[in-house]
Amino acid sequence: MSDVLQLVEARLITALGEPDARAAVTFVGTDRIEVLRFRDESDVIRYATLGMSDHPMTSPTAAVADPLRGPRAELVLTVRAGGSGPDLSVLDEVLRPLAVLAASPQVEGVVVTPARRWTSAGRCGRGRLSPPSWSPNRAAWSRTWSCWSPWSRCGSCRCCR
Repeated sequence: MSDVLQLVEARLITALGEPDARAAVTFVGTDRIEVLRFRDESDVIRYATLGMSDHPMTSPTAAVADPLRGPRAELVLTVRAGGSGPDLSVLDEVLRPLAVLAASPQVEGVVVTPARRWTSAGRCGRGRLSPPSWSPNRAAWSRTWSCWSPWSRCGSCRCCR
């Protein structure tokens, strides 16, 4: 394990506590990627990768990959299991997909950056959505009708006024 990975693991343990489980995945042509599972007193489970930050990420268009400079990152996924939520074996199915994402800078030469999943997140045809002041279920229906109303105007509901 490199010095960078030891520092990352120490920081994860300081921030999240001791991991209760770890799994290692190795892909052809890449270094080993570990996924650590951290459990909280509550129902929060965090999965963190270890191995993605071993090498700096470089653009696939770069002529030469610099082994010392460049962004480094690890992935952390937080899941709330709920009171009688799914078994840990069901939640642990995320280990391999998370390791695949962590290996993508080495395999495909991509640079992973924080961003929205899609560019129109939180918007509909009328512009930005305001935060709802009612239950999440009612807010979901309101957003659905708000986005649908431009081509279906009945004149009697709040969306059509």
